[in-house]
Amino acid sequence: MLRRTIQLALAFVMIMAATVGGVLATAAPAQADECYSWGRTLSEGMSGADVTQLQIRVAGHVDYGEILSVDGNFGPRTKAAVIKFQQAYGLGADGIAGSQTFSKIYALQDPDCTPIHFTYAELNNCNSDWSGGAVSAATAKSNGLRTMWKLEALRHAMGDVPIVVSSGFRSTACNNAAGGVSNSRHLYGDAADLIGSPSFCALAQRARSHGFGGIYGPGYPNHNDHTHVDGSTSRSWSAPNCGV
Repeated sequence: MLRRTIQLALAFVMIMAATVGGVLATAAPAQADECYSWGRTLSEGMSGADVTQLQIRVAGHVDYGEILSVDGNFGPRTKAAVIKFQQAYGLGADGIAGSQTFSKIYALQDPDCTPIHFTYAELNNCNSDWSGGAVSAATAKSNGLRTMWKLEALRHAMGDVPIVVSSGFRSTACNNAAGGVSNSRHLYGDAADLIGSPSFCALAQRARSHGFGGIYGPGYPNHNDHTHVDGSTSRSWSAPNCGV
């Protein structure tokens, strides 16, 4: 009788272990991150603020000419962007954002949520509080963050060659001083003028596959010394000397 009781107790322990193991295998990572931590695995058909946070980080991993909507809804295009992100970093590419995907994002972001190769200061050398533009300071700063994650994707796709931002957010005063047009996307915080070791043409050409609606470079008036990218929701590209 005692032996039978021991056998039943062992069987119960094994069943409980398997059950817990199964839960742990499918749950989102327990790892916490200083910036943002996901508490569940995300897949197509889901929605919420955590989907929005994921979309911000994968919006630069899209098809040629595509602009991913950051709307909190995990649809087919978000799944495709997650797959491209996973492929870009050598992860299992199933379009489901789970522990491996989140762990890679955690490794790519600093405590203030910016990607590791770009900073708020680099995207705003106009003032310290993102005020004075065409949108609220909070919106301009949020737009700057979204731009940085697209730039991180662009940088990685180009072989992790450093990309330097010479001008990002501008207040109206800063834009006027720079000679910018009155409707410049810089006033919205979602524009960046790029310089650095990749050629301006290489930047303009490659940016077409990283979620930028506006791209202007060599051959476009006043853009021969940099490549401009921005978050326009409609596509407007012009870099004639680069075939763009």
